[in-house]
Amino acid sequence: MKIGAGYRGNGLCSFAVWAPFSGDVTLMIIGTEKRAVHSKKNDQGYWIFEVDDVSPGTKYFYRLNGSLDRPDPASHSQPEGVHGPSQVVDHEYPWRDRLWQGIPLDEMIIYELHIGTFTKEGTFDAVIPRLEELKDLGINALQIMPVGQFPGTRNWGYDVAYPFAVQNSYGGPDGFKRLIGACHVRDLAVILDVVYNHLGPEGTYLADFGPYFTDKYRTPWGRAVNFDDACSDAVREFFIENALHWFKDYHLDALRLDAVHAVFDMSARPFLRELAERVSELSERDRRRYLIAESDLNDVRVIDSLERNGFGFDAQWCDDLHHALHTLLTGEHGGYYQDFGGIEDLVKALREGFVYSWNFSKYRKKHHGSSSLRVPAGKFIVSSQNHDQIGNRPLGDRLSSLVSFEALKLAAGVVMLSPYIPQIFMGEEYAEDAPFLYFVSYSDSVLAEATREGRKKEFASPVEPSDPQDPSTFFRSRVGWQKQEDGRHRVVLNFYKKLIRLRKEVPALRHLSKECQEVSSEDGIIILKRRHGSSETMCLMNFCQAESAFRLNPETKTWKKVIDSSEAIWDGPGSAMPYTVSKAERFYIKPQSFLLYEKVGQ
Repeated sequence: MKIGAGYRGNGLCSFAVWAPFSGDVTLMIIGTEKRAVHSKKNDQGYWIFEVDDVSPGTKYFYRLNGSLDRPDPASHSQPEGVHGPSQVVDHEYPWRDRLWQGIPLDEMIIYELHIGTFTKEGTFDAVIPRLEELKDLGINALQIMPVGQFPGTRNWGYDVAYPFAVQNSYGGPDGFKRLIGACHVRDLAVILDVVYNHLGPEGTYLADFGPYFTDKYRTPWGRAVNFDDACSDAVREFFIENALHWFKDYHLDALRLDAVHAVFDMSARPFLRELAERVSELSERDRRRYLIAESDLNDVRVIDSLERNGFGFDAQWCDDLHHALHTLLTGEHGGYYQDFGGIEDLVKALREGFVYSWNFSKYRKKHHGSSSLRVPAGKFIVSSQNHDQIGNRPLGDRLSSLVSFEALKLAAGVVMLSPYIPQIFMGEEYAEDAPFLYFVSYSDSVLAEATREGRKKEFASPVEPSDPQDPSTFFRSRVGWQKQEDGRHRVVLNFYKKLIRLRKEVPALRHLSKECQEVSSEDGIIILKRRHGSSETMCLMNFCQAESAFRLNPETKTWKKVIDSSEAIWDGPGSAMPYTVSKAERFYIKPQSFLLYEKVGQ
């Protein structure tokens, strides 16, 4: 069942809305005069209207039971915001990406960005002039934080009220299409972050239409979305249609689903699995589309194939690697970081993915996780920073503000030289030091105050978090592009370019495999060896605060150094490691540094 407003051309438009318990639903067309269109409910609880003399841009809303006026839950555009009328969109668009076949997931170098703070203008169109810089960096995939219509103009995007609509202040549907099209003609894939575990607290009127929510479960945001209770079939179809909408109408390459651990569903055919099946069917028609999960369950069922009775997602964020790396570099042990801290945690993350694979978690006070040893490396996405790990801190401080310059380069090396798909957060590539704070712009003053107080209670910190509603919180979170030309910012930018180029050009680094690697540690140093065919690399990562002695055994091979974070070219203290190594010797590695050797010859 196609839901929402489907413009068919020549002034013809169909409208469909699910309201199973309403006695009457009237479609109100806004023109020079309001036009009321009536229909009857079908057996599945849908009201379907076939209307002529409707053009793209026409505004409309639904009147429920003769008195309650509401926007379309599946609205494709909300030009006047979350409380205004919906708008008909013509999805015929002059795409120039007909030959686009996408980027294989395991070849992606992902760049996460927030449209509102990525540029001063905060629009889709303003991103386009920056795309060549990202390509020059080596990026081949953008991951865009949610763009579904949210209240106001300042929001991370996870308060989406209309999952099908594109935020009006960012540029609306056509602006988003222009950005996606510009990416594809530059060989850049586009991933969109979507939210199926809850909807925002302001402007969400789905409950007025039907049982979209259930009291069967509770989430951090209140009532759960109804994926397995009575009348859930239509709710599941609503969100599946949403995913297909992004792929078909916007030509997206992948969706990243926010917090799937809060998608509660005990049915025999879980919603997440059904979604993956439907996306797989779409992929078979022309080109591959991907689903990426954010999950803190450490449950391999999320990324197990449909054939193995898993949910069939193509990849997921691997937070365990981030946490293991973060605690080693910062020494922080509050909250979930209390479960990490030893170098063996990072060794296990590099070797397997999940650190917690049914071992006891102090933070959760229970055993947690499943073994991911057999999960292919290309199913994990790793980072040293992302919007959550920065923005969910009281001061929104980035890693560049928390650790030394040498440790910052070490973090980049771990992520870029790991056997997993790397992701960086906007500005990370030049050591952006502006915070990324949590911000909102609710029109409801009571909700704004509740959010403000909730942040204070969440952190219970002597340092008071920034006021999310204050516009200055948003403005402070903008990236400062002019910095990348100066001093150490420029050094870090060139450092990332070098790492990404090595990852793409060296077969042992480009090929993602756990089976073709060895990971070990010795006195605070991690030794990561990777191979593919005749290509072999050896990376030494020193997490000690002091220079460390290390006996290197080349095993009858000759190795040449290809990058060393402590060298002067990277504004380091200078390296004591030789350019080539061919015999067992004792060397000294600078503190918080890493170096990569590549095997010479066969």
